[in-house]
Amino acid sequence: MLHSSFVRVRFLGTGTSHGVPMIGCDCAVCRSTDARDKRSRPSIVIDCDDGLTVLVDTTPDLRTQALREDLRRVDAILFTHAHADHVMGLDEVRRYNMLTKTAMPVFADASTLGDIRRTFAYVFESRAPKGGGVPDLRLFPIAGAFCLGRQVVQPVPIQHGPWNILGFRLGAFAYLTDCNGIPDASLELLKGVEYLALDALRRRPHPTHFTVDEAIVMARRIGARQTWFTHIAHDLPHAETCAALPEGMALAHDGLAIEMA
Repeated sequence: MLHSSFVRVRFLGTGTSHGVPMIGCDCAVCRSTDARDKRSRPSIVIDCDDGLTVLVDTTPDLRTQALREDLRRVDAILFTHAHADHVMGLDEVRRYNMLTKTAMPVFADASTLGDIRRTFAYVFESRAPKGGGVPDLRLFPIAGAFCLGRQVVQPVPIQHGPWNILGFRLGAFAYLTDCNGIPDASLELLKGVEYLALDALRRRPHPTHFTVDEAIVMARRIGARQTWFTHIAHDLPHAETCAALPEGMALAHDGLAIEMA
């Protein structure tokens, strides 16, 4: 049994890898005055009732996201995978090292940890000034469910085109960004989920992400009480898209907070 011991999920970013607005684009969504159409790169933060704050991914927009949300503490980081829009804010962890005066626990599958070591090789040099000049990290490979404080974290393997990456389930909530396939074994891990965040890039097909229609079908299979779609491209205007979605489904937006019992 997975027990939920957190009270809030905040969407730091809900956009695709380009973000919205996109550089050099004059489409209606990129020029929109609706704040919900401004989408930074995808990430969430989970506020647990035992005081732990858990960040999922470190996007290139992490500094701006943290300032917007007044995110003053991070106790652990979960990585879904090592693509640029999910890891390139890693250097911002230095500030959290300074604020907490401790190393940052980082959890990811072995492949992602290997990619992080290669991409940020300077961080792991023995003489590097930890927490000042470079982030001070403690890497932990994920091989199954594990505990952070009172919270059980269940990794959920998902398919992101040719890459096998991770989503995460924490109690009644699951976060499945960057995916276009969920294996049957992973659907078993999602039974009983009540709150779901799921990839829904756009309406046109894409080789590594669910379309809106595909995401709706998958959300119905999972059967959550409420689903929020994330990793959203500039093809989808917030208000118009939400108005056309089935009951219990909506686009997430930057700054959205989900309160849970």
